[in-house]
Amino acid sequence: MENQQQTLRGEIYLVLSALFRHAPTTEMVTFLSELETEQSQSAMQSAWNGLKQAAIASDQQALNDEYQELFIGIGRGEVMPFASWHLTGSLMEKPLASIRHDLELLGLERADQVKEPEDHFAALCEVMSVLTEEEEELQQVFFNKHLATWFGSLTKQIKAAKNADFYLAVAELTDAFMTLEQVRFSENLQSGKSKLKIDVKNVTEYEQTQQ
Repeated sequence: MENQQQTLRGEIYLVLSALFRHAPTTEMVTFLSELETEQSQSAMQSAWNGLKQAAIASDQQALNDEYQELFIGIGRGEVMPFASWHLTGSLMEKPLASIRHDLELLGLERADQVKEPEDHFAALCEVMSVLTEEEEELQQVFFNKHLATWFGSLTKQIKAAKNADFYLAVAELTDAFMTLEQVRFSENLQSGKSKLKIDVKNVTEYEQTQQ
C-alpha cells in the first residue's frame, strides 16, 4: 500500500511538472478530461474534479495563449514560477544556488534541452517525483527546504493573474496537493525528530543516519 501511495505521489508531481513546464498538450488534456474522480468533499478530490472540468471545457489554442501570457509574456509573464523570485524578489539569487548545490549532491542535473533554471517549479516537482522512491526523511528535507517556503506565493500569483483561466484549476490542485505534502512532512517531523539530523547539503551524513 505504501509503495502504491509513493507511486501516486510521484505521478502527481510529474503531472504538475508538465503543466508548469509548458502549455498542456492534447495528450495531457485528454488524460485530464478522462480522469475517474470521486465526488467527495476533500480538497484534493475537489481540485481534481475542477481540473477535469477545466480540461473538458478547454480549447488548445486558448491554452497555448494562456500559458504564453501567464509564464512567458513580453519581457516576463504575469506569473513567476521561480523560487528565487518569490523568496527574494529577484531571479538567479541565493535560493537557486542552494538548489543547484543540493542537486549536485543528489547526483541530479538539468537536462541539456531544458533552458529554465533549476529553481523553476516544474524542475522542483520533477526532483520530488524522483525522491518519492527514496527515504521519507530525504524527501522531507528537500520539500521543506525548496518548495514549502514558496508554493503558496506562486498559487496566489496565479489566482490573481488576469489571464488565468485553465490555470486557476491547476493552482487549486497545486495548493491542495502541496498542502497535503506539507502536513505529511510536518507530521513526520514531529514523530521522527531523533532521526532528522540530516541535511541535503551533506548526503553522506544522511546515509550514515540510515545505517
